[in-house]
Amino acid sequence: MKKFILLSVFSVLAFAKAHSQKATLSGTITEEASGETMLNVNVIITDLQTGTITNEYGYYSITLPVGTYNIQFTSIGYATIERRILLEENLKLNISLKEQGEELDAIILTNDVEKLSTKSPQMSVNALSIETIKKIPVVLGETDLIKSLTLLPGVTNAGEGASGFNVRGGAADQNLVLLDEATLYGSDHLFGFFSVFNPDAIKDLKLYKGGIPARYGGRVSSVLDIYQRDGNKNKLSGTGGIGLVASRLLLEGPIIKEKASFLIGGRSSYAHLFLPLFDVDNVAYFYDLNAKASFNLDDSNRLYMSSYFGRDVFNVDNLFSNTFGNSFVNLRWNHLFNDKWFSNASLIYSDYNYGLELDFVEFTFDSGISNLNAKYDLTHFVNDKVKMRYGINTIYYEFDPGKIKPTSSTSGINERQLVKKYAWENGIYADGEFTLSDKININAGLRISSFNRLGQESLNIYENNEALSYNEELEIYESEDAVDTFSSSRSETLESFINLEPRFSIAYSIDDDTSIKASYQRINQYIHLISNTNAPTPFDLYAPSGTFIKPQKGNQVAAGFFKNIGDYSIETEVFYKTVKNRLDYIDGADLIANDAVEQILLEGEARAYGLEFLFRKNEGKLQGWIAYTLSKSEQRTPGRTAVEPGINNGEWYNAAWDKTHDLTITANYDLNKKWDLGANFTLQTGQPVTYPNGQYEFNGLFVPTFESRNSSRLPIIHRLDFSATYTPQPNKKKGWQSSWVFSLYNAYNRRNAVSISFAENEDTDRNEATRLSIFGVVPAVTYNFKF
Repeated sequence: MKKFILLSVFSVLAFAKAHSQKATLSGTITEEASGETMLNVNVIITDLQTGTITNEYGYYSITLPVGTYNIQFTSIGYATIERRILLEENLKLNISLKEQGEELDAIILTNDVEKLSTKSPQMSVNALSIETIKKIPVVLGETDLIKSLTLLPGVTNAGEGASGFNVRGGAADQNLVLLDEATLYGSDHLFGFFSVFNPDAIKDLKLYKGGIPARYGGRVSSVLDIYQRDGNKNKLSGTGGIGLVASRLLLEGPIIKEKASFLIGGRSSYAHLFLPLFDVDNVAYFYDLNAKASFNLDDSNRLYMSSYFGRDVFNVDNLFSNTFGNSFVNLRWNHLFNDKWFSNASLIYSDYNYGLELDFVEFTFDSGISNLNAKYDLTHFVNDKVKMRYGINTIYYEFDPGKIKPTSSTSGINERQLVKKYAWENGIYADGEFTLSDKININAGLRISSFNRLGQESLNIYENNEALSYNEELEIYESEDAVDTFSSSRSETLESFINLEPRFSIAYSIDDDTSIKASYQRINQYIHLISNTNAPTPFDLYAPSGTFIKPQKGNQVAAGFFKNIGDYSIETEVFYKTVKNRLDYIDGADLIANDAVEQILLEGEARAYGLEFLFRKNEGKLQGWIAYTLSKSEQRTPGRTAVEPGINNGEWYNAAWDKTHDLTITANYDLNKKWDLGANFTLQTGQPVTYPNGQYEFNGLFVPTFESRNSSRLPIIHRLDFSATYTPQPNKKKGWQSSWVFSLYNAYNRRNAVSISFAENEDTDRNEATRLSIFGVVPAVTYNFKF
């Protein structure tokens, strides 16, 4: 009997020991045809109803109890691969996924994939595949990443021809735009008509509207994180397109087959070449270049070099010209310490240059911002329930407010370099994803950010430390003259800030297909964009925080409900966001060649809140979504004292990009193997404007008076677009492959107002309102090819 009991105890202990032992499954997932690493691929352990996804570089790792498992590797657009493995010790399993065959009408995702998406604590993320983006009809037939994102809830722009994009009521400069980890200071070409992103070069993109992970910092509104493709490691290939206003070409191929690859692509517009035929002297065009090289040094080390260069050129009737654009170069090193530790080190140089030439006053003006960014990130795959990320980065900034140069000896302007400014921004973070139970998953992190305003050649000193005063008699703000200046070494710190930025999100799964989520984030923004896009010469000026300018401080909470219903999904979220120290400039402010911007700025606050709804059909011949946003975005700039009115008498007013209602319907129908049809409908509240409400006569002059700031609105915006993609040989997978994209923008010729101006009619002597519209109906055709 004692023997039996002892044997039973030993058996139980042996069984427990066997099941307490764990091993790690890891590897890299690539695309079979090109050898390109694939991010966000689902790795599903079906026996345990758990899994993970690949990171930004195609690597995955998960620790499990030893045993035998069925593993699924799935990604939308690719055939699912299943493997049965015996996991007795650490195992490295690299997988290549093959594009889904044309013989299948739809890509079927398992319930496990849907379960993982609803269980993830990540929320407030807009993600679109490049294939989906290329099917969305856009103006002039050019595929546009930014305009595609504005079709999703919570994302808008300020109207046709407006630069940048706005997220959850935030300003355009409150978005952190990253391309291969490098910061871009402008996301568009030709003042919003095209984005700076060549779709042929893009691998993946995500827009974080809320619940922003702790690894990101520096902008209070959103993060647009975009990765370029690495290049084909197996064969030389190319893609491109020829359109009515622009063309593009991208080449990629192996440097060393299966080990190293290159990618280089360029775009340019050329519509301005035809303007002289219509006696138009204006010029507007852009060009950009993407380049990348990747090297697999060995199983544990990969090296990447990527770069971008883009420029816009704008010239109006030989009166003024405007040249601006981004550029960067990035060197990255991936290192795999072991199955559980993955690292990425990056060294990035990025700059934004803005040039202005005013022919009628005979001078040029060049300004810009540049930075050198060093960052190091570590990912620790602790086990199947815990993943940790740690990182540090440091950014050195140089702000060039501008250099003025005369263009002729008769201009009367002396050459002058405005005082350059310097700063150092640092960040350190820890971030973790935790599975607490089958129903509760959380993501929690903390970022510590700091910003040092460094010494400069000349810094103004003001009486009572006030760069701006209020004239009670004239009831206007006036710039104060400096009483003295002082210079300091760049190694000195003039002003420093340090802030804690907690991030937290949680998901509670009601069942396998339903969850509720909530998130909170705090972010500080130390870089400010002072922009006047309504002037005849649009101007952007970047200014660092310091003695007279405080950092913007953003807080946001959000909650949502998420559900998968077969081929459909529903996402609905509510959010509330506040921003402190939001800058506004006084009436009559002059931005050009201003060496003391503190003399024209007031600090205020902003808030935004709203409801977002997204209904998607994810499978079948007909796919698409309905997106609706109900929101409010406001600003307030009170006076600094009881007698000062501030802006708009210190009352809340609509932000320039506020859109109460924003509805989009997007659909794509796979008619047959040769034809794909697309359509989208947009309906938006008109943007806020300030109209004159009267006038008075003074010394023979009629002076207009105006209503409260942004208290009126432009007419409602609505538009219907169509596209049709024709592929002559859909089954051809090798050699020259081509397709034609026919698009019709603004199909019923809606004349949406960009602005409404008021002037006196010389014939009738009456004041009249004039509506400015940019686009009516615009047909376009683009020939796309690859080989």
